[in-house]
Amino acid sequence: MVKGLKILSIISTLLMIFVLVGGALVTKTESGMGCGANWPFCYGEWSMEMFIELSHRVVSGLAGIFVLLLSVLSWFKIGHIRETKFLSFISIFFLVFQGLIGAAAVLWSQSDFVLALHFGISLISFAAVLLLTILIFEVDQKFDAEALVITPFFRKQFILLTVYLMVVVYSGALVRHIDSSLACPSWPFCTNDAPLSFDYHLGQWVQMGHRVLAGIAFIWTWILFFAIKKDYPNIKVMKQGWMIQTFFITLQVILGALVIFTKVNLFIALLHALIITLFFGLLCYFLLLSYRSVQK
Repeated sequence: MVKGLKILSIISTLLMIFVLVGGALVTKTESGMGCGANWPFCYGEWSMEMFIELSHRVVSGLAGIFVLLLSVLSWFKIGHIRETKFLSFISIFFLVFQGLIGAAAVLWSQSDFVLALHFGISLISFAAVLLLTILIFEVDQKFDAEALVITPFFRKQFILLTVYLMVVVYSGALVRHIDSSLACPSWPFCTNDAPLSFDYHLGQWVQMGHRVLAGIAFIWTWILFFAIKKDYPNIKVMKQGWMIQTFFITLQVILGALVIFTKVNLFIALLHALIITLFFGLLCYFLLLSYRSVQK
C-alpha cells in the first residue's frame, strides 16, 4: 500500500505543478475567458485561448481528484505521523478554494487585486501535497531527518521568509494581472534615463515594488546560506537543501530580468513561475523540519 501511496503522491505533486504553471499560462496569454462566462463547462468558438483555458480546467479537475484521493488515503494509512492529517486537510481545502476563486473570476468579474491571490493560494496547496509526498517517502526512511535540531534563530528566519515570500509572490502575480510586465522597459531600474524617478504610473510602481521585494528575498536567502554553511557544515539536509534554495532564488532573479529583455517570452515567463513554486515548496519543507525541532 505504501508503494501505491508513493506513486499517487508523485502524480499529485506533478499535477499541482501543472496547475500552477497552467494558471500562469492562462494569465500570460489572457485566456481566462477562453470558455466564455461559463464554468465548469466550456462554450464558445474554438480558439487557442479556449484550448488553454479548457486544458487548465481539465488538469485542475484531475489534480482535485488525485489530491482528494491522496489526502483520504494518507489520513487513514499514515495518519499516525503527526503532520499527516493537517497537511491532508490543507492540501484539499486550498485546492478547492483556488478552484472557487477561478470559477468566480469567470462567472463574476473580479478585480486584479483579488485575482492575484489565486497563485498564492495554489502555492499553499502545492506545498501541502509536496510535504505529504515527503512524509510518505519517510515511512521507509528515504528522507529521514528526525535527528536534525534547528536552532530558534533559523526557525524564526524560515517562518519570516515564508510569510515574506507570499508577499513577493502576490506582487509578482499582481504584475501579471494588471498587465504591467513591460511597464518598466529596462532592468533593474524602471528607466535608464531617470532610474530613481518617482513619477511612475501604477503599473511601474507595482513592477518596481515587486523588484525591490524580490531583491530583498534574494539577499535574505544568500545570507541564510552562509549562516547555515557555518552552523551546519556536516548536516546535508540543511547545507545542501539551502544550497538548492540559493540556486533557485538566483535563477529566479535572472529569469525575472530575462522576462524584460525578451519582451515577456512565454517560455521564460512560465519557467519564472515554476522556479518560485519549487522554491516555496522546499522552503515549506524547512518549516516542517522546524516544527519537528520544536516538538523535540
